[in-house]
Amino acid sequence: MSRAATLGERIRGEIETRILSGEWPPGHRIPFESELSALYGCSRMTVNKVLAGLAEAGLIERRRRAGSFVAQPALQSAVLRIPDIPAEIQGRGEAYAFELIDRRTRESGAHEPPAAGLMPGLALLDLTCRHLADGRPFAYEERLISLAAVPAAAQADFTAVPPGTWLLQHVPWTQAEHRITAVNAAPRLARALGLPAGGACLSVERRTWRGPETLTYVRQTFRGDAYSLGARFSP
Repeated sequence: MSRAATLGERIRGEIETRILSGEWPPGHRIPFESELSALYGCSRMTVNKVLAGLAEAGLIERRRRAGSFVAQPALQSAVLRIPDIPAEIQGRGEAYAFELIDRRTRESGAHEPPAAGLMPGLALLDLTCRHLADGRPFAYEERLISLAAVPAAAQADFTAVPPGTWLLQHVPWTQAEHRITAVNAAPRLARALGLPAGGACLSVERRTWRGPETLTYVRQTFRGDAYSLGARFSP
């Protein structure tokens, strides 16, 4: 491996660390090519290749004459933010609790939900959990996390912190897509949510990714009498 290639990997690694740690938040201007070239003692061509790779991965945006900036997350269903369920429940003045029902590591297969966008053979963390508000069932969650894209999830303690909260705190994303459906609870889901079979529920499927990589897919099913969705937006 050439010295330029090794140095390029180091530069990219250090920039990625600053972005993914939140030190450089969305919209932060990356130092100009000339500044990075002087800082690392390398050619502008080496720096240009690094920035081109980061742009291709979706981590930065390059603007002609203005420079490069940390990418802003983009919602494909543009009117909804990604909710933090504990914060929402506590914001309503209710006590939040969480139950991790099942956790296993497996490979993705042909049976994955189509909305997940997961190729077969990927290492996944498969989580099932339940959110409670004042001791009452609030939402049932089925989540898949790509361990190739989020390797730290393999060691995360999801009995202490809900996976959605952990992801929002630790894993920057660049795009998200929501699918919202009204459903009637099948018997197993009805028991988990404390509803009669066939009870009304709101199902929210969400996929988030960074650049071309899927980070997580989740299906959160809420009691129809406990949750509503709303958003303010402009043209």
